[in-house]
Amino acid sequence: MIQYSLKCAEGHQFDSWFQSASAYDKLMAAGHVACAVCGSSQVEKALMAPRVNTAEAKPAKPEPLTAPAHPAEQALARLRAHVEANSDYVGGNFVREARAMHLGEVPERPIWGEARSDEAKKLLDDGIPVAPLPFTPSRKSN
Repeated sequence: MIQYSLKCAEGHQFDSWFQSASAYDKLMAAGHVACAVCGSSQVEKALMAPRVNTAEAKPAKPEPLTAPAHPAEQALARLRAHVEANSDYVGGNFVREARAMHLGEVPERPIWGEARSDEAKKLLDDGIPVAPLPFTPSRKSN
């Protein structure tokens, strides 16, 4: 594994891990490396300080996680909090629950969960309104 500091054309800096230097090169060439803040695929390696381990070196104290700094990150955090506070997480039962509500088999309520892209497309084809969320679910149980 290798960690690179990256920078997009908009000036956003972020770190990412890759299986190897060649894996980074392949992903970059295929356009699969994107800015974690704005989504731009115009990304390049940023200047990095090398890590040198010595017997006398103390392990680095991990930096605490911070609140999202960029307005886009803050907006996503607010959206996630709103969705989690105002709807029911149904996990892998999302397709079944959405269809049952659409057919009037269960009362309508705001839900969110997980579905494969082909399942979501089928819901849309059947006139059932669904939309992808720009975040992955936290580990929750029903």
